[in-house]
Amino acid sequence: MKISLGNARQWHWISAGICSIGMLFFSWTGITLNHAGDIPAKNDITTVETQLPNNVLHAWILRHESESVAPNSLPDDVRQLLISEHNISISKYAEGELSDGEFYLSIPEPGVDAWLSIDLDSGELIYERTDRGWISFFNDLHKGRYTNTAWIWFIDAFAVGCIVFCLSGLWLLYKQASFRLSTWPFVSLGVLLPLIIILTNLH
Repeated sequence: MKISLGNARQWHWISAGICSIGMLFFSWTGITLNHAGDIPAKNDITTVETQLPNNVLHAWILRHESESVAPNSLPDDVRQLLISEHNISISKYAEGELSDGEFYLSIPEPGVDAWLSIDLDSGELIYERTDRGWISFFNDLHKGRYTNTAWIWFIDAFAVGCIVFCLSGLWLLYKQASFRLSTWPFVSLGVLLPLIIILTNLH
């Protein structure tokens, strides 16, 4: 029984079809990342300063003292209070830090910096969320910054698809090189140009 894995042309066009939009996205965000300092950004800052109700605060302290709640987790009743009164949604899997009577939780997202601080002595709660805009959102997706496991796996699978696209393209160039004499000079230029820039800019 003969198993056919297809030829280079098939691998090339299939990988191109799967990866073309992704390559456009990562190429575009590569430019925006390279010029992040030149692109003006308007930060949208949301700040909430409030007081936890005494019953909620005392219940949290009692649970913590009895070790029925992990010191690095935000209790369900506090999360429910935040979403019902301030429209602040925090994942139950978010982990914070409890130190010197202060609970601090960093909750960044792609394109967003956010944090929450609660003083367990006074019940004072401070929440701040800074939305850095769509360009920062896409830049963070490019880097896999503050993303979930599914997106990380997608980036890895996409990278494999791009490798298949490039290798099959090189194989097609090799097969067609005898008909196009400029093939290897252009391939050599693609190798030498970044190498020369790197070597001439080493400090």
